[in-house]
Amino acid sequence: MRTFDLFIVKLDKQLEDTLTTPGGLELFIDTKFNEFENRIQEGPVVATPFKHDTGVEVGDTLYFHHLVVLNEGQVLTGEPNHYTVRFDPNHTINNQAIAYKDQHTGDIHPLAGWSLLEPVEEEKVQESDTIELVKFSEVPVTKGRVAFTAPWIEDVGAKVGDVVGFQKNMDYRVTIDEKEYYRTRAEDLMYVEI
Repeated sequence: MRTFDLFIVKLDKQLEDTLTTPGGLELFIDTKFNEFENRIQEGPVVATPFKHDTGVEVGDTLYFHHLVVLNEGQVLTGEPNHYTVRFDPNHTINNQAIAYKDQHTGDIHPLAGWSLLEPVEEEKVQESDTIELVKFSEVPVTKGRVAFTAPWIEDVGAKVGDVVGFQKNMDYRVTIDEKEYYRTRAEDLMYVEI
């Protein structure tokens, strides 16, 4: 199959609706109340856009935006379990393909304007040995550490390992190899800590 500007991924299901205990028991999760948290965001590539040189090959793992599978998803007509993932190298906001893992090397590569940031642990200062302050509201996440390089990351003046700042509510989460990252657009990065 050849597509113009879409990736096609094959998914067995849209939501992660089972959990396996350490003893091997498989449990069903009712996802109707937390569909967003249980959505599948990765799958094997079965077709790549021929209009663009993405570096992605059939068989690589594609990490994508949650809208690919939510609300009945973007199913490829006539192909069961196949989903379309939009790709736009010029406008990150239109690009649902966030990153891919090379099947040969295991390397992760962000795609078309996306950056992947590791969470940065804020140092907690306890002001007293006898009284611990409890806060009932969470401080919004506004920074992360650049995890993978890409030309658009370098264009904004950042490199792997740099702590970068971004606006609150831009810390959308994606899990890659059981590790959580923030996915942000490189254009939304505001500064590099010195």
